[in-house]
Amino acid sequence: MSPTDASPARSPRPVRAQHVFVVERTERLTPHLVRVHLGGDAFDGFVEAGAAQLTESDRYVKLLLARPGLGLQPPFDLDRLRGELAPDDLPVRRTYTVRSVDHDARTIAVDFVVHGDEGVAGPWALAARPGDRLQMSSPGGGWSPSSDPAVQNLLLADDSAVPAVASALEAMGPDARGLALVEVAGPDDEVALTPPAGLELRWLHRGEGAPGSALLAALGALEPPVGPVTVFAHGERGAVKEARVVLHDRWGLDRASLSISAYWALGRVEDAFQAEKREPVGAIFAD
Repeated sequence: MSPTDASPARSPRPVRAQHVFVVERTERLTPHLVRVHLGGDAFDGFVEAGAAQLTESDRYVKLLLARPGLGLQPPFDLDRLRGELAPDDLPVRRTYTVRSVDHDARTIAVDFVVHGDEGVAGPWALAARPGDRLQMSSPGGGWSPSSDPAVQNLLLADDSAVPAVASALEAMGPDARGLALVEVAGPDDEVALTPPAGLELRWLHRGEGAPGSALLAALGALEPPVGPVTVFAHGERGAVKEARVVLHDRWGLDRASLSISAYWALGRVEDAFQAEKREPVGAIFAD
């Protein structure tokens, strides 16, 4: 969803073009996961603008979503709305992974983790109907797995990163190898994924445990990898920081081999979480 926090220095983020898609249909994949299929005239411009980024597995977009009950419809003129609305009533940005791109159907799919009426994006996805519109940025992307059998892929994810893991598994060649540890609430939240023969996919169920608890326990039981490795570790901020301690501090993996980033933070709404990325509490690495 978001670019890796692994690089020592960050260049200014580009201003990405905006696109307005139309909902074609939705699917309830699990009790907590809804897939929204989006099409319309925006498809060609979106694909053209993000041709390189859409080849990445961690391909993310910034959605713009209106607060419920205000009657706002995309495309949003944010400059005008800032002069007319209170700050809390402005459309909000949310970061999501593009799960798939169907060039024949000219649609993209985005998966939403939903928990009833909690948040803004999840309720929008639950209520979405054909013809509804959704505004998003051109895609970004920062990581893809290795299909080289000499390189081990280690994927660590919670519910929020399942779409990126799914894309990564689909992008791997038949000779790819490694391990994917994916934490969800329980068996009903597993989705059908097909890894290559040389990669083990291990579902972890946290039950009533804290987000990331099952993932960190499984990671702590592993031996450090021998030989080249590429790591994708994304999920709840506190858990990702603890994973960094194992991967970088304890195992000594080079930061260049790590795509490690927080997609969300326990107890934080999205706006506060994003703002904290610029503060020490939001940093995955100390420097």
